[in-house]
Amino acid sequence: MAGHGHSTDEYLEVIYFLAFPIGEYRPAGESAIASRVAEMLGVSRASAGEMLKRLEAEGLVERGEQKEAILTPAGIERAELVVRKHRIIERFLTDFMGYTASESHVHADVLGDTFTDEMIDRMYERLGQPDRCPHGWPIETEVEQSENAGLVALAELQPGQSGEIVRLAEHDGDLLHWFYDEGYVPGSQVELREAQPAAGQLKVVLDSSERAIGEKAAQGLYVRLAA
Repeated sequence: MAGHGHSTDEYLEVIYFLAFPIGEYRPAGESAIASRVAEMLGVSRASAGEMLKRLEAEGLVERGEQKEAILTPAGIERAELVVRKHRIIERFLTDFMGYTASESHVHADVLGDTFTDEMIDRMYERLGQPDRCPHGWPIETEVEQSENAGLVALAELQPGQSGEIVRLAEHDGDLLHWFYDEGYVPGSQVELREAQPAAGQLKVVLDSSERAIGEKAAQGLYVRLAA
């Protein structure tokens, strides 16, 4: 495990999300630099910088012109395996073990190193080869990457636009719990009624119920617009 309880694989997972950005994972004017990685993992910039140096030494990342971390081919391959494993474990925990969708994310982080790749493949088969994790992310990363272009964050909608919630941002466990508590789940229909920038919130209709949601939370809900 890396310092502060985060493994190499967890760092690779974060860099992967920043390499294929969508919604809240889309950096504002920066990519996977130490400060952004630290923010996503809740660690110090120094800790993130040390791990990025280690990943570079292992040939998993290289540094760009702005000192950002860019996954090498080997890094992409490993990161995609990590992401796929995480999603299959989440599916196992919800479908077989009875955990809630939000609980599954926390436990999957802990269990990531417990299962071998062969075990994960068996688990996937026994689950019936599911298409998505409980939070709507495709199990297969190539499907995820091709789907990204067709999704927008709820916060990016214009008043009057509506669509279906397809995915939920996962990196903030408390926010993920809130999504489920409030009914912002994959498959729900949502419409943006009004943006209120001064208040930092939006007025939306979620499955026929009008409510307010903060802009930060709305950045973590990925929607497929209605035709």
